Amino acid sequence: MEALPFHDGNIHDLIESRYLDVRQDVNHSLQMHSSLVRRLSQETELEGHQGCVNSIAWNSRGSLLISGSDDTRINIWSYSGRKLLHSIETGHCANIFCTKFIPETSDELVVSGAGDAEVRLFNLSQLSGRGPEDNAVPPSALYQCHSRRVKKLAVEVGNPNVVWSASEDGTLRQHDFREGTSCPPAGSAHQECRNVLLDLRSGAKKSLADPPKQTFALKSCDISSTRPHLLLVGGSDAFARLYDRRMLPPLTSCRKRTSPPPCVNYFCPMHLSDRGRTSLHLTHVAFSPDGEEVLLSYSGEHVYLMNVNNAGGSAVQYTSGDASKIMSFTPILNGLELQQPASRVSTSRLPKRRKATAMHEKCSKLTQIAQKSLEEGDFYHGIEACNEVLDGYGCDIGPILRHDCFCTRAALLLKRNWKNDAHMAIRDCYNARKIDSSSFRAHCHMSKALSQLGKHKEALEFAMAAQSLAPSNPEVAAQLESIKRELAAAVSEKNGKASDGAPRSEPRGGRVLSLSDILYRSEGNSEASQDGPRSEREDSDYDEELELDFETSISGDEEQDIEPNILHGSVNLRIHRRSDSSREVEGANGCCGSLSSSSQNERLQYQPEAVIDMKQRYVGHCNVGTDIKQASFLGQRGEYIASGSDDGRWFIWEKRTGRLIKMLQGDEAVVNCVQCHPSDCVVATSGIDNTIKLWTPSASVPSIVAGGAAGPETANVSNVLAANQHRLSHNRETILYSHSEILEHFRMHEFTEGSLHPFECAQS
Repeated sequence: MEALPFHDGNIHDLIESRYLDVRQDVNHSLQMHSSLVRRLSQETELEGHQGCVNSIAWNSRGSLLISGSDDTRINIWSYSGRKLLHSIETGHCANIFCTKFIPETSDELVVSGAGDAEVRLFNLSQLSGRGPEDNAVPPSALYQCHSRRVKKLAVEVGNPNVVWSASEDGTLRQHDFREGTSCPPAGSAHQECRNVLLDLRSGAKKSLADPPKQTFALKSCDISSTRPHLLLVGGSDAFARLYDRRMLPPLTSCRKRTSPPPCVNYFCPMHLSDRGRTSLHLTHVAFSPDGEEVLLSYSGEHVYLMNVNNAGGSAVQYTSGDASKIMSFTPILNGLELQQPASRVSTSRLPKRRKATAMHEKCSKLTQIAQKSLEEGDFYHGIEACNEVLDGYGCDIGPILRHDCFCTRAALLLKRNWKNDAHMAIRDCYNARKIDSSSFRAHCHMSKALSQLGKHKEALEFAMAAQSLAPSNPEVAAQLESIKRELAAAVSEKNGKASDGAPRSEPRGGRVLSLSDILYRSEGNSEASQDGPRSEREDSDYDEELELDFETSISGDEEQDIEPNILHGSVNLRIHRRSDSSREVEGANGCCGSLSSSSQNERLQYQPEAVIDMKQRYVGHCNVGTDIKQASFLGQRGEYIASGSDDGRWFIWEKRTGRLIKMLQGDEAVVNCVQCHPSDCVVATSGIDNTIKLWTPSASVPSIVAGGAAGPETANVSNVLAANQHRLSHNRETILYSHSEILEHFRMHEFTEGSLHPFECAQS
């Protein structure tokens, strides 16, 4: 397929415009221009750590880079010299997960957070005149008030006195250097730090309809650079939360658990809001440079873009139940009925005739390319062509062409069948039916999508409607018969289980749990066919709620008594019994009955909040192996999106259309961190390797979805993307077992509660 155009214009014209229009800040547009992004390749590798590099961040001017590692050191690097300036022995006793420069301190104050639940502040001026190896410096401040790992730090532009820390203990704390430089450890008799800004220990939601109950283990946070009162957090459920710090209650201590404060907005793709999967969680959240958008990266999922406060009206705000309404035969979303057929839709808003004709011809050609790709089985590039039409020019084209493109993209998504492609196809069919409520293609593809998701009753309705629109179409007749058979099989299976009457749970006394049971109960089964129906295990009612933390580090020569190149890990296992009052009642037929009266009343009283839906989705990478994987905006205008991946690559997408631009090999195992330079076209990446890579537009030949100077890798792209999607579609047990065989030690053993200990295993 021929290359699609870019939307950022000709770079020579932009340079010329600097002399013609001094009001336009052209440098922002030039920083990550498409012509430079296409030439990105690895320029240098910074060596100085002895463990995985979990955190990297630039100072405000871009002259320094700070990094934190499993070796518990903070390294300060010179950008201009590409060399190590200082290596600080922090005193942390666990992996460092986050590091930051404190603003407005001449880059003298730096802060770190780690797996030992501590936040430490260091003054680099104490290192003045010392070499890289002379690194003994005591912390200027030490905060020990968190009880679990500190996963993210945030600072406010222009504020040199405060740092915020997000921890898996469910609290976000505000540390003011002016009020104190130390605090007693968490759990001590004198521990009374009144620095809790957000108490979310009862803030996690299993689904949009459920009230918050469980601990919301914070994984990430960010403060808007344009509106510093806005705070974004993400963690152990599917919902990112936006808070206005001005509206939050006064700082409190952690002695008493409080109800979560109301937030400004929730963010979550609609198809993820009602799944009730305890394993679904966010690994990173970030504001765009202009503060108008947020980026969410999910574990076992994709990267999603949302508008803040539904800015511009291009995003959909939905409530509980809308996810099922969009799949119903007569969907009403936000009170909007389906629109009139395309032939009766007004075209008065179309651009002027000449521009509209050129645009229509261009989009018609792309739609034809997409239809040809569907016939030839090139689903990925066909979807990209549709994305270009709908996301690049969707507001400027007529409804008939939009309808055709929606239907074509839905067909391509269903054929490709990557994770959540069926949900995306349902969105397209819904939009196509809004344009033409009697669209045969929209009904037919909707039926197929619902069938893939195991919603056979709804699929049957759409298939019957499609048959009524095209009675002589043999494909629809065959599809209708297939759905009837699937529906009959599902009913028969359900009746068989109901008549069986065997209880699914074993007696409590002396119960022994296998690791397979625990992992299944923690994660749930993967979908049968990526987006297929959830398994019985996932929907079942179990007596335990379980948290399973798996930490790994790859040793090198830094450990004297440990064999090199060995993957070391520890499993922290906590099993929480449900109280009898909160358990669901099982009927005599073995199926789950109604909730207990207290839980039922609580759910009836709870009014779910409205949630902002996705604006764009970015696919191709894999995020299952680590929970610190970032997704970032590139450049001062944020026109490109980047993310690390479990296959050792990092990916760059065009923000507007979701098109994959580059796929670069950045690590032997996993890339976690991707951070763009504040003003130059330079990107720093890090991951499981002990080094940091710097990427610049130094390739001799520009390329798309390629390895920079190594030349195009288009022949390998499809295989790489398919392999990553395969990983996403499998549960955590399969991923861990296939990558490092760490479960082999437990496969043949049963263990009772509390008997699981740290272990070591060879890297596969």
